[in-house]
Amino acid sequence: MKIPATILLAVAATLHAAPSSLLNVSYDVTREFYRDYNEAFVRHWQAEKHAPITIDQSHAGSSKQARAVLDGLQADVVTMNQDTDIQLLADAGLVAADWRTRLPDHAAPYTSTIVFLVRNGNPKGIKDWPDLVKPGVEVIIPSPKTSGNGRYSYLAAWAAAKTAPDGSDAKAREFVGALFKNAPILPPGGRDATNAFVQRGLGDALLTFESEALQIAKVFSPGAYEVVTPASSILAEAPVSVVDRVVDKRGTREPATAYLQYLWSDEGQKLAVKHFFRPRAAALLAANAGIFPPLQLRTVDEIFGGWKEAQKHFQDGGTFDAIYQPAKP
Repeated sequence: MKIPATILLAVAATLHAAPSSLLNVSYDVTREFYRDYNEAFVRHWQAEKHAPITIDQSHAGSSKQARAVLDGLQADVVTMNQDTDIQLLADAGLVAADWRTRLPDHAAPYTSTIVFLVRNGNPKGIKDWPDLVKPGVEVIIPSPKTSGNGRYSYLAAWAAAKTAPDGSDAKAREFVGALFKNAPILPPGGRDATNAFVQRGLGDALLTFESEALQIAKVFSPGAYEVVTPASSILAEAPVSVVDRVVDKRGTREPATAYLQYLWSDEGQKLAVKHFFRPRAAALLAANAGIFPPLQLRTVDEIFGGWKEAQKHFQDGGTFDAIYQPAKP
């Protein structure tokens, strides 16, 4: 039987239009996780009888990435490390206003927190936040102006000082000022900070996400570093969203949505644990208590009244600019 030319043309047009790739624009320290996750999702997608698809990745400081998407980078999905980086895109009309409620857990499939990475033997005896401001201690922190990692480090330090027995906002401001006085450089992103500490040998302690610190201590350089978990830190939620304007233009809404939903699957959550992110699955988190020690986790809402207020610390002329004095060359 001869197939009419009109049907052949329609099939050809459909195949040509079928999306064959997605771009995930993410933050600095998720490279390894999304490399594994992308492979798992592609297997799942094709097992569901969909056309083959490839996933491309882009990584840098979270806030820098958000601005790149705002400036035209064609991300199908964004997987950031703080609410404000996606809200920036929502305020510009790139992401739907209801993005937080389209997925479970305020659209954050995994969490982390800020811990300290020190060299083997912990030569400076760093155990908790006050140790970081002692004379002679150098701390490597990503810039809070360009990195969500650095922003969470700042907020965690502020929260620890504010909630101390004699704490207050004034005490927190003083403490954070002393902390950044001990920071010889402010790398632009989390992975840049890791490279400064690990490859260049700078600093006595690296402030970074728990996931990054555990990757270094347990996978990249076992035996060379130790992870110090402070008594309290900040809850770092990592929100995700499709970029509505892009997926509607490219015709990728279905695979982009499925890509994000699969982060909550059993496989997605287990991969999060493999890469040392705290999973949302409560049973899985409890089963891995040996990896994720308990600590007091403060929230941005609790300490700062939400991200809108917290962000004032980092805007031009804000609190961070007022307290940070770069080291003179």
